[in-house]
Amino acid sequence: MPPRPTYTGRMETLLPSDTTVVRRIVAEHKGRPGPLLEVLHAIQAAMGFIPAGAVPVVAEELNLSRAEVHGVVTFYHYFRTARPGAHTVSLCQAEACQSMGAEELAAHARQRLGIDFHETTADGKFSLEPVYCLGNCACSPAAMIDGELHGRLTADAFDALIRETAST
Repeated sequence: MPPRPTYTGRMETLLPSDTTVVRRIVAEHKGRPGPLLEVLHAIQAAMGFIPAGAVPVVAEELNLSRAEVHGVVTFYHYFRTARPGAHTVSLCQAEACQSMGAEELAAHARQRLGIDFHETTADGKFSLEPVYCLGNCACSPAAMIDGELHGRLTADAFDALIRETAST
């Protein structure tokens, strides 16, 4: 598996409008116990990813260190640190799907899209993400494309879904 993207040594600054969004989200969750995960999920839901420039803002607002916030963002694979593609392709990597060819499907998907897990195609159309169980074990191997579940995928079926999705 490729290394997770990490923040560079320099902290990026957010646009004023994005800073306002991050501060609003923190304010909405600040009174809850241990709000960091909820804040990060809300930021990703609003912005599509967690920009590096959000880390110092969240840290300041929640009275945490930048290292604490950065550690949580980079520990959980769900959080994106780069803008996702227009379409997200999630491939199940759990045991049931592995037993039915998920590893071969993942290799085909990486080759077909020209990217690895946690990456986005150069044209910005697709992001490829691993997931660990989509609850579709009886129809393995499974994938989710833009929230739509697909089962019993073959390489040909995957290619057809990508062609169909790319045309939308």
